[in-house]
Amino acid sequence: VQLVESGGGSVQTGGSLRLSCASSAYIGSHYCMGWFRQAPGKEREGVAFIARDGSTRYTDSVKGRATISRDSAKNTLDLRMNSLKSDDSAMYYCATGRTWKPYCDNGYPFNYWGQGTQVTVSS
Repeated sequence: VQLVESGGGSVQTGGSLRLSCASSAYIGSHYCMGWFRQAPGKEREGVAFIARDGSTRYTDSVKGRATISRDSAKNTLDLRMNSLKSDDSAMYYCATGRTWKPYCDNGYPFNYWGQGTQVTVSS
């Protein structure tokens, strides 16, 4: 499975963006999919997760500002964010996995990762 992110770039503070992750394989069987980010000098952080049943989880810092969605027909995973802040600047990665677990969050054993797309938020 290959994952390719797109949609990153430079955004003004308060703006919005849509990141997309295209999978080379059918994602309908993927149990858990997620977006992570990593800023220079910081640890990787799980941003948002969506399970096969459509349930979602978000890290506290993006709750109310982010929406994760998956489209099995298009084999894509999207992340929409608004009210962007400088703290949102990071390299964003998508990840996915087929293993069933009773959870889909930062601790899930993701099997596949994309190369990342850079998001820079500035005033």
